[in-house]
Amino acid sequence: MAEFSLPQNSKISGKGREFRAPAGAKRVKKLKVYRYDPDTGANPRYDRYELDLDQTGPMVLDALIKIKNEVDPTLTFRRSCREGICGSCSMNMGGRNGLACTTALEDIKGEITITPLPHMDVVKDLVPDLTHAYAQYSSIQPWLKTITPAPSGKERLQSPNDREKLNGLYECILCFCCQTSCPSYWWNSDRFLGPAILLQAYRWLADSRDEMTGERLDQLEDPFRLYRCHTIMNCANVCPKGLNPAKAIAETKKLIAERAA
Repeated sequence: MAEFSLPQNSKISGKGREFRAPAGAKRVKKLKVYRYDPDTGANPRYDRYELDLDQTGPMVLDALIKIKNEVDPTLTFRRSCREGICGSCSMNMGGRNGLACTTALEDIKGEITITPLPHMDVVKDLVPDLTHAYAQYSSIQPWLKTITPAPSGKERLQSPNDREKLNGLYECILCFCCQTSCPSYWWNSDRFLGPAILLQAYRWLADSRDEMTGERLDQLEDPFRLYRCHTIMNCANVCPKGLNPAKAIAETKKLIAERAA
């Protein structure tokens, strides 16, 4: 493999590398991107890139792909569907968590600072380590749990009204934008499940076909797993799908209170 060499319009400085826009570019957008490679042992830095908007797609992800393909192939980030469905390209842009594929470059004024999701270990550059988050997701057993056998050769049915109760819950794409915007999760991520996981937990509590409500509530009823939510509402504010994890958490608390009454 050929060794990567820096373009002529770049320079090395103590604050990171800088990549200038091509000469003659009229609509220039500046990106300040977090860079970190634990394998090198070097400290994290910010690299700065200038892009010609007339030669770049409209979204932040388009800019990152252009940088990787044409400017700096060492840049590392996750992406897949480019349609706001997979949740892979979640990151912090201009101080706000979101999906790079649905965040327009022109919606963020001035230079755009791009970092990984906050308060998580970093695998490399813009790639956060989601191992702990997925372990928490697994802990709520996110599948249909029943006691009675399924009807022979048939699906477990539910009424349209019961199905409607899942709206605003099943759409979660596990991008963890809400999880990493929650101060309570920053402080207690070892024990607090966080808004994304608690939204998923309530999705099964609200499913009329699930028959293990009591067991699920027993698992959630804990001072830290559930009750570290203080209704700060950052989760609802940043969710790229327009969901409200805080409401789901409140409904879970209500179920526990009703059971104790």
